Amino acid sequence: MQKDYNDTIIKKLTDEFDIINVMAVPKLVKIVINVGLGEALKEKKSLESMSAQLAAITGQKAQTTHAKQSISTFKLRAGEAIGLKITLRGKRMYEFFTKLVAIALPRVRDFRGVPLKGFDGRGNYTLGVREQTMFPDLDYKLVDKVRGFEATFVTTAPNNAQGKRLLELFGLPFEKEKK
Repeated sequence: MQKDYNDTIIKKLTDEFDIINVMAVPKLVKIVINVGLGEALKEKKSLESMSAQLAAITGQKAQTTHAKQSISTFKLRAGEAIGLKITLRGKRMYEFFTKLVAIALPRVRDFRGVPLKGFDGRGNYTLGVREQTMFPDLDYKLVDKVRGFEATFVTTAPNNAQGKRLLELFGLPFEKEKK
C-alpha cells in the first residue's frame, strides 16, 4: 500500500486538487482503534479478553484507558480501567487497513459501503465496527462476547473532501451519495 501511495495516489491527488508542493499531499498518518468497555467495571476479565482479541486482529498489544473523572450514576470512579486503545503506524497500519478493506468488510452481510457521516471536518474519518468477529485471523475460542470498536483514520488532509478522496484511493468503499 505504501508503494501504491507513492507511485499512483500522490499523482492523482496532486492533479485533482491542484497541489503544487508534494509535501502538501494528504497522507494517512495513523489508525487509532478504540474500545469502550463499560462492563469492565463489573467483569475484569472482559478487558483481558478484548485485549487478546485486538492483539490478534492488529498484531499489536492494546493499551488500557482509564476514567478521567468519577460519575456516580454509572458507579464509576476516576482511574478505573474502562477501555482499550491501539495506535497503528507504518507497516502495521497498512496491514490492518488492507485486512479491513480486502477481507473484513466484504464479509459483512448486505454491505453497501461505509457511511459518509464519519468525517470530522479536518479530513479524519471514524468508522464504527459492530463486531470483531468479521476479522478471519481472530480465533473464535478467544471470543467470549461480540463487541464492537471504532477505528479512526487520521490523515493530513485539510478538509473532508481531500480526506475522503485519499481513503477512496486507498480502497475504502464509501456508500453511494443519495441524490
